[in-house]
Amino acid sequence: METEKRWLKLYPDQIAKNVYYRGDTLPQLLENAAKEYSKHKAIHFMGKEMTFKTLYKQTLKLAEFLQNLGIEKGDRVAVMLPNIPQTVISFYAILQAGGIVVPVNPLYQEREIEFIMKDSGAKVVITLDMLYNRVEKVKEQTDLEHIIVTSIKDYLPFPKNLVYPFIQAKEQGKPPIIQSSKSTHFFTQTMKKNDMQLKEVPINFEEDIAILQYTGGTTGFPKGVILTHQNLIANTSMCRQWLYKMEKGKEAMLAVMPLFHVYGLMTVLVLSVMEVYKMILVPKFDATGLLKTIDKQKPTVFPGAPTIYIGLMNHPDIMKYNLSSIKGAISGSAPLPVEVIEKFEQKTGGKIVEGYGLTETSPVTHVNFLWDNEIVKGSIGVPWPGTDAAIFSLETGEMLPVGEIGELGIKGPQVMKGYWNNEEETNKVLKDGWLLTGDIAYMDEKGYFYIVDRKKDIIIASGFNIYPREIEEILYEHPAVMEASVVGVKDSYRGETVKAFIVLREGMTVNEEELNQFMRRKLASFKVPRIYEFRKELPKTAVGKVLRRQLKKESEEANE
Repeated sequence: METEKRWLKLYPDQIAKNVYYRGDTLPQLLENAAKEYSKHKAIHFMGKEMTFKTLYKQTLKLAEFLQNLGIEKGDRVAVMLPNIPQTVISFYAILQAGGIVVPVNPLYQEREIEFIMKDSGAKVVITLDMLYNRVEKVKEQTDLEHIIVTSIKDYLPFPKNLVYPFIQAKEQGKPPIIQSSKSTHFFTQTMKKNDMQLKEVPINFEEDIAILQYTGGTTGFPKGVILTHQNLIANTSMCRQWLYKMEKGKEAMLAVMPLFHVYGLMTVLVLSVMEVYKMILVPKFDATGLLKTIDKQKPTVFPGAPTIYIGLMNHPDIMKYNLSSIKGAISGSAPLPVEVIEKFEQKTGGKIVEGYGLTETSPVTHVNFLWDNEIVKGSIGVPWPGTDAAIFSLETGEMLPVGEIGELGIKGPQVMKGYWNNEEETNKVLKDGWLLTGDIAYMDEKGYFYIVDRKKDIIIASGFNIYPREIEEILYEHPAVMEASVVGVKDSYRGETVKAFIVLREGMTVNEEELNQFMRRKLASFKVPRIYEFRKELPKTAVGKVLRRQLKKESEEANE
């Protein structure tokens, strides 16, 4: 039963006794940090550092500039930037000005940008010089009135800021020639405003929207998830309680997860300000560069995704770097194979646990314990403080008992208000206070939860339900397999059959027959892949999720 919360006995006293959030708004968190820890370092970016006092001042300047452009309470402002200081400044400035943040993936092309700008009704977008042309081409089809342009070099230390344009031209080509105008502004201009005539905008903690976070859109156009100040702060406070051994004002956060994704936004951007951590910003993932950063900057907290950990784990020189500063690594955004956990801990000495969440839950709902309790490998852990979780029957919708497989439902203060301008889709997933996740799961006797698979990804072969994740876990156990993804493809006899996509470790080989024999020793015959396809890489989202449906679509098109 929901009210029993049988698993609460698992929580350490440090977590169970704490209130999970306060009534501060997101801008207030930064103001608090700037007042109480003014000289503490807020950001490290490629050799340049910024204090919380400076971060707050620059946020106020941009907020005033946005208000002068006409941004009022509830207006949407898009941020299409990688992990750079301007992203952090923009996030808090938009909220300070009364606006709503619309994070946009910098990898998006014109069609995707146009849809999000139209759907959100964004009036202003803050973006990179290299992305300016994409935005300019769709501007007339949207409600965009202003474009604020910045460059990575704007916040680089000397002499990197002088050298960077030459490196950029060599690797990406020269940025477009951009002229300042009534509708195009430079980020550096906004920092020169010193009037500080910022109008205070009252914020309703429970009701006012902080961000419109668009989902991945792998099954058509994405939906805008409405997340309030309460949603994000409640979830961040839960995270703070989970990391109860971390000390306020004394930790360093490795910011490699994209801040335009809600997982990076919450675990890095909001948590770091709430707990006064230094953010070590990494614009893009590069295994060698990340190892050097960890070795030199000594981060203590490392939110990541399986692809990041896999990339580090398979780096030939990983043992040359000192990674011992990391106290806790929390994996999210995609399932973390057991084999990856074991090898990461063995090679780095760091502690890593798997968590679970959705964009619709701000995003985290479950995590394994980092300290003082059993880590159940293969499990997503237990619900965070203040979060209820239950399993519902796919047939009847009734709540199921321990051990039975059904759809995972979530209830808590981190659950979204709904989808932006999409009541029909909202009503499909919000039922009687519960968010139905679309994930198939079960809970064991100890209160730990296990994701079996996505409801839409279940493979039905000869009447049997087959869960791709179970097969992927076994594939990861083979020493030659670096990455694996499993899909169901049409089969004239079985209805569907199992196909596995494999990326091999460098210098290793294995053929279909060898994999087939390996799998048959560990799985029932109806679960064993009938088809194997070897690839150099798998298609992924910006946060490391393998695009399983894209693989399935490619297979279907190849067989037409």
